Amino acid sequence: MRKALLAASVLALVATSACADQSPRALPAPLVDEHPTAATETAVLAGGCFWGVQGVFEHVKGVTQVVSGYAGGNVQNPDYETVSAGGSGHAESVRITFDPRQVSYGRLLQIFFSVAHDPTELNRQGPDEGPNYRSDIFAQNAEQLKVAHAYITQLDKAHVFAEPIVTRVDTNSNFFPAEAYHQDYLIRNPDSMYIQMNDLPKIANLKRIYPGFYSEKPVMAALR
Repeated sequence: MRKALLAASVLALVATSACADQSPRALPAPLVDEHPTAATETAVLAGGCFWGVQGVFEHVKGVTQVVSGYAGGNVQNPDYETVSAGGSGHAESVRITFDPRQVSYGRLLQIFFSVAHDPTELNRQGPDEGPNYRSDIFAQNAEQLKVAHAYITQLDKAHVFAEPIVTRVDTNSNFFPAEAYHQDYLIRNPDSMYIQMNDLPKIANLKRIYPGFYSEKPVMAALR
């Protein structure tokens, strides 16, 4: 369980947390991107603990809501304990609602790969380990599927990472919102050691690397 790893994360982060320690930098913009046809769209991404991934995208301009939850599994209405046990097949994920006229799906993937998580870590992120912490893109339509595959190929060919990208790309999967206490966790718990060590650096990197897409005021999940 994540809470049992809080103390260990202080040491493990120094050696294993790519997002806070790999000197994240701007990645090439996607050569293939969506052509927006609607004012609102959703993306579902998994990149380790959903607290930090949610926190990053809540600060992205054009994003109107980010909900923490579970995707990619074979159990209906899973809860945190079931997913953490590893048998349900779900990944901790976020559902991002965004205006594609302000920030494209490809741009969201650019941020996802560069500052939200390390796409070269298999079934883990920093101190969190297991298939529920895997890197996964749940494409919501055929165009998102095309963009995701094309961007991974583009980044691998450019050798922007020292190791191959292990991010999975899956088709649309049921998304189940996580419990209320997980929503906006980073915003509500900035003094948490886990948040300070693992996730606040991601927000700082977003602001530093992509200032044009950074919003100082985060949106809230509003699932009270």
